[in-house]
Amino acid sequence: MDLSTRYLGLPLSCPLVVSASPLALDIGNIRKMEDFGAGAVVLPSIFQEDIENEIDEMERLGAEANSEALSYFPAGLTENIGPQNYLDLVRRARAAVDIPVIASLNGTTPAGWIDYARQIEQAGAHALELNVYYLPTDLVSSGSEVEARYVEILSAVKKAVSIPVAMKLSPYFSSPGNMIQTLDQAGADGVVLFNRFYQPDIDLDELTLLRDLKLSNRGEIRLPLLWIAALSGKLKGSIAASSGVQTAAEVIKYLFAGADVVMTTSALMRHGVEYLKVLKDGLIADLTAREASSVAEIRGRLSRAAVGDVAAYDRVNYIRILRGGLHSA
Repeated sequence: MDLSTRYLGLPLSCPLVVSASPLALDIGNIRKMEDFGAGAVVLPSIFQEDIENEIDEMERLGAEANSEALSYFPAGLTENIGPQNYLDLVRRARAAVDIPVIASLNGTTPAGWIDYARQIEQAGAHALELNVYYLPTDLVSSGSEVEARYVEILSAVKKAVSIPVAMKLSPYFSSPGNMIQTLDQAGADGVVLFNRFYQPDIDLDELTLLRDLKLSNRGEIRLPLLWIAALSGKLKGSIAASSGVQTAAEVIKYLFAGADVVMTTSALMRHGVEYLKVLKDGLIADLTAREASSVAEIRGRLSRAAVGDVAAYDRVNYIRILRGGLHSA
């Protein structure tokens, strides 16, 4: 069975990719990910705030705040992983496994990213994922200003590094398809659909905000499935599916829609890193049952461009579903 695929121009032995999470802070876990079938691993995100905090601390102590000075400054200044520790993680992960190691930057502006993106490349990362976490809750920024920020960040990082760059996006654009195509034309080597933004809840007893992040569930597959199917065959770059992967069924659905790779973390948080083998074995079993000899044979077969009835993805089908539901009720 040929499970090989390509993502961001990199050859992968399997379309299963471990998305960014604390699981990849441990080199032993990363080795297990490779052993249990992962085609690549995305390291946990380093946050723009961590980078800026270290730079601020360097300035406070009188160090020269540039990329060279960063390499001499002691690690562990911040409460999280810290920029220097993160570079060390990239180096150790690269040395530990043969699968591609993808670094992740999480921020909102180009500030603090550019020099650090170069250092990530020098540390040995095969690619870089930009997890742009920008919520315009100020109620001032227009949609065009928000979109321009994403393009600005991508363009700045692409000029700084030669490794492939992926954009991890939320679905919260007025026209997601057009926005993704704009980023594709601006040089994105791939897109990850979709990011799950933090959404607060309220504790009614304590009258405080609950700061927790819920693991995804399989019901969340439908929105990325829609857009992956619509974009399949329309981009120069790769498409990575993210959100809702709990079983091999979700992996297979994403591949049929047109994804090049399928990312998961929640399932591994629930069941352990070894659950990758369950997902991989399920994928192989399904392909065998369909008498397919490779992932390539099913990829995109149910994309919007490939299906005979494109209305299945559009407004007409929405109307049919609602009318059918009303009639059956």
